[in-house]
Amino acid sequence: MNVHEYQAKQLMKEFDINVLEGAIAKTSAEAVDVAKKLGGNVWVVKAQIHAGGRGKGGGVKLAKSLDEVEKYAKEIIGMTLVTHQTGPEGKKVNQVLIESGCDIEHEYYAGIVLDRAKGRITFMASAEGGVNIEEVAEKTPEKIIKVSIDPSVGFTPFIGRKLGYGIGLEGETLKKATKFFNSLYQLYVSKDCSVAEINPLVTTKTGDVIALDAKLNFDENALFRHPDIEAMRDPTEESPSELEASKYGLSYISLDGNIGCLVNGAGLAMGTMDIIKLHGGEPANFLDVGGGATKETVEKAFSLILEDEKVKAILVNIFGGIMKCDIIAEGIIAAAKSLELKVPLIVRLEGTNVGLGKKILSESGLAITAANDLGDAAIKAVSAAKGEA
Repeated sequence: MNVHEYQAKQLMKEFDINVLEGAIAKTSAEAVDVAKKLGGNVWVVKAQIHAGGRGKGGGVKLAKSLDEVEKYAKEIIGMTLVTHQTGPEGKKVNQVLIESGCDIEHEYYAGIVLDRAKGRITFMASAEGGVNIEEVAEKTPEKIIKVSIDPSVGFTPFIGRKLGYGIGLEGETLKKATKFFNSLYQLYVSKDCSVAEINPLVTTKTGDVIALDAKLNFDENALFRHPDIEAMRDPTEESPSELEASKYGLSYISLDGNIGCLVNGAGLAMGTMDIIKLHGGEPANFLDVGGGATKETVEKAFSLILEDEKVKAILVNIFGGIMKCDIIAEGIIAAAKSLELKVPLIVRLEGTNVGLGKKILSESGLAITAANDLGDAAIKAVSAAKGEA
C-alpha cells in the first residue's frame, strides 16, 4: 500500500525525522491560506499523487509570492500529471502540498528496502540525490552505498557513520545524519514498511538534515496491525478493479494484454503469464483467486476480467490442492451463464477432484475448450485471442 508524501511526512514526524512545515490544499484559495499561515516569502507547491518524477512532469513549483502560490496551485490541481512512473495515461492531481522553502546546501538520496537475496533489510545512500536514482544505479552503481542490517543486532551508530562517510558527510552534520538514518530505520521496522525512500534528503546551510521528499510503501499483509496507516489509503489513487478485488480476497492487477488469466497461487499465476508470452500472447491481468476460493469468488473473478474490454480470451489454470477442481468447475459454469460469456474460454485443471471437475465442465453444454497441460492451454488461448479457430 502506498501513501501520499504529506502522509509519509506525518509519520516521519512521529519518529523525530526532520521535514519541512506544510499542509495540504485542495483549492488555490486553500493553498494561499496555508502559505500565509506558514509565513516566509518562498513556498513549494507539490502535486500529491502516488508516483515519483513529479518535478519533471510540472507537478512541483517554487513560488516566491502569494500570487505565484495561487497561480501554481490553480495550474496543478486538476491537471493530469504524466511522469515516468505513471505511464502515458498519467494521474489526476486532486490536492497539493504547500511547504515552506529551505536553503539547500546539498541533495542526497536515502532509502531502505528488503534485500530478498540476502534476507535482510538494506540501507542505501548516495550523494547523487535529487535525480533519478534508478539511472544512477544503472550507470554508476558505485555511487550508491549499501549496508545490510543484521536483524539480531538492528541499526547501530556504526551503520549510520558508514552511510554518512560514504556520501561525504562529516562533523556535526554526520552526527545529525546518523540520528536521521536511525529514526528512518525505526519507522521502517515499526510500521512494517516495504520501501522507505527519501529523494532528495538535503543538508541546509545551517547544518540541518531534512527529508525534502518522502515515499513510504507498506506491506499489505501487515496492515491489520496498523489501522492508522490503513486509514490513509486513497482509493482515487488505486485501480477500481483492484480495490473491488481486494474486497473478495482476490489479488488482481490489470495489465496491457488481451488474454485474461484466472489462476490459484501467485507463483502459478506468474508462470501462466510467462508461458502466454512465450507463445506470443500478452496477459491482460494477474489474478490469483487464492487457495480457498469459493464458487462466488470465482464468479467475481470472471466479472473483474470481463470488465476489461481488451480481453479477447480467458485462460483458467487451476492446480487443485486445498481448492478442489469440482468447486472451480462449478464457479466457472455459474460465471459463464450469469455473465453471458462471449469470449473463448480455455480451462486447464489438475489436482484434487480433477476428474470430477472435467466431467462437470464437459457436461455443462457450454463452449469451453479443455487443455491437456499448461503449454497446450497457452497455445489455445493465444490462438483464440487472435481469432483463430
